Amino acid sequence: MSRQTRALTVLLFVPLFLFMAAEERETPPGKGELLGKIINFAVLFGGLSYFLYKPLRNYLRKRSEGIDRAMNEARRARLEAETKLEEAKEKLAALEAEVFKIQKNAEKEGLREKEKIKALTEKEAERIRAFAQQEIEAQLRTGMHDLKEYTAELATTLAEGRLREKLTARDQTRLIDKSIERLTELHEKPSSD
Repeated sequence: MSRQTRALTVLLFVPLFLFMAAEERETPPGKGELLGKIINFAVLFGGLSYFLYKPLRNYLRKRSEGIDRAMNEARRARLEAETKLEEAKEKLAALEAEVFKIQKNAEKEGLREKEKIKALTEKEAERIRAFAQQEIEAQLRTGMHDLKEYTAELATTLAEGRLREKLTARDQTRLIDKSIERLTELHEKPSSD
């Protein structure tokens, strides 16, 4: 006899036996009713247990397997997530190192560029100074030339004015004659050679 059959037999016959034993002893009123309800409950529960045992056991087994699968998947997903987290941490550390390296290179490049710009600025300033010096010298030469011309013109004007004051018409005629005489001498000399 199987275990289920024995359990069903006990569940059905034990309450029935108890009910019959109670009837023989003549239980007081009210207690028989309670005993009947208990027996009915036991029979109902026993029958339900007998008929629902296999489906309930299969449902609970499937449910347990589903929970086990879900837990295994969750465990696997957690392990994958932890692996990905470690990979992400490694990548982040590598990126931080790369960023630090790029910053250092950028600082070095910035200093080089700063020095290069400084050198170019100094060179350009020197070129501008040289150009300004040449411009000043050119202006100075132009100014000196203009001043000499002005001085010569002024001296000529002053000399002309003084000569006009001191030179009379007779002195002019004598100077013109003397100039003609010299020209004649100069003209005759080359032909006599």
